[in-house]
Amino acid sequence: MKYPELLTQVITDLPEKGQSVITPPFVRPSIDRRKEAILKNISLDVYQFFVNHLVPERHNVSLIDTNKREEISGQLKENTRSIINLRRLNETRYINKFLMEINRTIPDAGIFIGCVEPVKCVKRRYRQKIRIPFIFSAFWLLMFLFHRVMPKIRYIQKVYFSLTRGKYRYLTMGETLGRIVSCGFEIIEYKEIEGLLYFAVIKTREPAYGMKPSFGPLFPMERVGRHGKIIKVYKLRTMHPFAEFLQDYITKLNGYNETGKPANDFRVATWGKFYRKYWLDELPQLLNVLKGELNIVGVRPLSRTRFNELPEDVRKIRVRFKPGCIPPYVALLMPDAEGNIEAERIYLSEKVKHPVMTDFKYFFLAVYNIVSGKIKSS
Repeated sequence: MKYPELLTQVITDLPEKGQSVITPPFVRPSIDRRKEAILKNISLDVYQFFVNHLVPERHNVSLIDTNKREEISGQLKENTRSIINLRRLNETRYINKFLMEINRTIPDAGIFIGCVEPVKCVKRRYRQKIRIPFIFSAFWLLMFLFHRVMPKIRYIQKVYFSLTRGKYRYLTMGETLGRIVSCGFEIIEYKEIEGLLYFAVIKTREPAYGMKPSFGPLFPMERVGRHGKIIKVYKLRTMHPFAEFLQDYITKLNGYNETGKPANDFRVATWGKFYRKYWLDELPQLLNVLKGELNIVGVRPLSRTRFNELPEDVRKIRVRFKPGCIPPYVALLMPDAEGNIEAERIYLSEKVKHPVMTDFKYFFLAVYNIVSGKIKSS
């Protein structure tokens, strides 16, 4: 059912004169023709997603269809409070600048609804067209390298954008939502509809103008070090770009898994799961050891958010020592969330008494558990 059919159904169901009626909040007696022309091509599923968060027909809701930030103001109505953009973010050259302009044009608590075609949906669309497996695999590899990898490489990306003008870029759900949050919005809901990911977000702050998201294979993470000092711990990238901006959202949404890491974390890429399985992502932490910021053995280097969630007694004692590459739970076989904390209590109590011998003991126990397969990386 299309939008005009929906309105026709509402009109034919109106009661006779003299009978009371409660008009649905999304029905307006009059609507500007431009907005009606845009809405008439929207499916009922998409329209229902809109009305779950706002009323498209209201005068303070602007419907736009653009991928250029310069065109946003020209398509807005007066006193616009919320914006719906029907153009896919994939077609936008400067995505963050576009989102920042949306942020600038709406007031605090204003709603923005948009859409993107995630990589998985693009792949599914091509798979339905190319039925021969080996031809599809070769085709997809070339398309992925061109539209996903090239835009991320500093010098090659100039060639890519000169050829495509920023259109057709492949984006993952994790990167898209991370970009949105980095530009001053909080996620209300996202839903896949008809091969596109629609998102509804609310403006809560100004964009993080000083952000420096990492795109390369080596990813520096801000972690709490000795004496509470924030240090940058290096790891091989296992998550999509801009994933760091979704840390709080993921933990609030899904909590933590049995190993103390965010549960159902869609930010982790396919290759990232492979790296984590064999502990390969941890190897760059040796750079932190050489810099004197980490020990080989020690408590896990945690984000500020995760650190603040620890019991107070653990927080007080763990900042007395450097974090380590090999955490105590690996040696004590206590990988669950509560076990992590208890393993640190045991380790720290021993380290206070015998610093050097404790690290030797935990190192060899950890190596044995890893080699024998008693514990795996999370």
